[in-house]
Amino acid sequence: MKVILNNTVKMLALAAAMTLASSASAQSAGQWTAKLGLNQLTPKVESSDLSAPALPHTKADVGSDTKPVLVFAYGLTDNISVEIPLGLPYKHTLYGAGAIEGTGKLGTSSVLPATALVQYRFFDPKAKIRPYAGLGATYAYFHKATGSGQLTALLDVGGPAATFKLKNKMAATLQAGVAVAINDSWFADIGVTKTFLKTKATFSTGQTQDIKLDPFGVMVSVGYKF
Repeated sequence: MKVILNNTVKMLALAAAMTLASSASAQSAGQWTAKLGLNQLTPKVESSDLSAPALPHTKADVGSDTKPVLVFAYGLTDNISVEIPLGLPYKHTLYGAGAIEGTGKLGTSSVLPATALVQYRFFDPKAKIRPYAGLGATYAYFHKATGSGQLTALLDVGGPAATFKLKNKMAATLQAGVAVAINDSWFADIGVTKTFLKTKATFSTGQTQDIKLDPFGVMVSVGYKF
């Protein structure tokens, strides 16, 4: 995270310096933009206890992942736009927490977050620096969930290896960011998102666990205005 933020500061400073002697044209009504960057999703996890039979306070944690993302946006007006990110599924690792913290990797799951956002872009379309705020919805599609040997041992399964699945869910997403014009066509962008996502893990033993993921995203990108 520190590396991403440090690189972001350097990118925005460079972009700002390049715009001092240039005219700028930010997104306006009827204009398409595309940006390509890296997005890091970090779940802010709170979980319930694993249902019985299990040790008291058996909880879960989930690791972060970073993937490239291509984002398209269209200006409905000079200040209002719609944005849709497209990217690869994120692969998150499930860890033990609470009474089982330190047990290692319990499994992995991929998630494809399908998101659509409506944004309000501040200032005039020709402003060199243009903050924005967005509100939208995300449908989290979980797939390829795989349990580890540690998960099987934890659940004390005497037969086949333990497995689990996560329930697909719809959630609200908030967004904030800033675009910095480099010239009439190119811009640098940094944005953050917060998705209020809760799901349920169901294990092959019949045990369940409610998990609040609430992932925080940080994206650094470079874009082009058509």
